[in-house]
Amino acid sequence: MSNQATPVNVTILDKEYKIACPSGEQAALIASAEYLDSKMREVRDSGNIIGAERIAVITALNIAHELLNSSQSSEDIEEGIPPRLKKLEMKISEALEQARQMEI
Repeated sequence: MSNQATPVNVTILDKEYKIACPSGEQAALIASAEYLDSKMREVRDSGNIIGAERIAVITALNIAHELLNSSQSSEDIEEGIPPRLKKLEMKISEALEQARQMEI
């Protein structure tokens, strides 16, 4: 597998960009560009923001906010996992110990 970059054309807000992309990552790049285009169109169509640069900055802030919120949600979920895993580990250990005693 080669890590050589391949140029990929993507369109964001009706403007075409040629992006160098590692081999095998083209689909992810295209999906990312489509997501960005969609979010930028939402900001533009809200009518409150004018100018491509301002639309891009507001969109970037919105996406960063989504990412941070999803990261925080993941951390909250992960904090609850270790106690449950400890309980599960204890139950497995108890079951194994009972199985060993039955063998004796």
